[in-house]
Amino acid sequence: MEWREAEGEKFDFKGFLLYAVIFVMIMYGITILPSLTGIVLIVAGALCLPIFIRLENKVPNPILRLNIFKGNRPFIFSNLAALIYFAATFAVTYMLSLYLQYSKGYSASDAGIIMVVQSIVTIVFSPIAGRLTDKYGARIIASTGMLFSTIGILLLAFISQGTSLEYLIITLALLGLGAAFFNGPNQYAIMSSVDRKLLGVASGMLGTMRQIGQVLSMAIATVILTLIVGNTQITPSQYPLFLASAQLLFGVFVVLCFLALLASLVRGKI
Repeated sequence: MEWREAEGEKFDFKGFLLYAVIFVMIMYGITILPSLTGIVLIVAGALCLPIFIRLENKVPNPILRLNIFKGNRPFIFSNLAALIYFAATFAVTYMLSLYLQYSKGYSASDAGIIMVVQSIVTIVFSPIAGRLTDKYGARIIASTGMLFSTIGILLLAFISQGTSLEYLIITLALLGLGAAFFNGPNQYAIMSSVDRKLLGVASGMLGTMRQIGQVLSMAIATVILTLIVGNTQITPSQYPLFLASAQLLFGVFVVLCFLALLASLVRGKI
């Protein structure tokens, strides 16, 4: 058990408290963008980061072992790829479900049934992705997953009110393939790039990247909706504006997916 190897180490309470404060400030600030309060909280949290890093470098048993990043290219870029991946994909489900209801006229339950295509594809192909990872390595398979996600979101950037259901199902299937081929192999790359004693730290870091990415994704969606549609309830007269915001959002997500693909490709062999 990895915790036995850390037996006798003291808990870094100061580091934990400072990390929690920074995390809450930045995450909450992101959720209330583009308000001034949100910007102030994000800046304040960012300014506290050097203090946290300095503290962690001084204590013998830090809450976050920053040396885990030193010279560890697969760990750095696998976590970066995870962060950007979740930032680029998490809000897609939210926006696409609204599109199915507002622009296509489906009920909430019918929209949910259509959206489940992505989950089914992910469940079916995840075991296949695992076997391929054992054979070809995490870098190739995870990067293939990012390519699937990039293509899927690129197709979504061209949706209109007349887009066919078959077209949407294809994009959902591609996103499902992207999740299946990226998440598992990328997690394998992260956990395989550290010593056994640091598996808990690596897992926690991946979880943090996931949470930050998901919050960023929703923040980007919220900001774009607010700027184009306004901070009001979406009514039929605003459906064209909503569609424009969805197209713009998916365009932004395509760029993020491409960056995640680059991070995945340069992580090195693992």
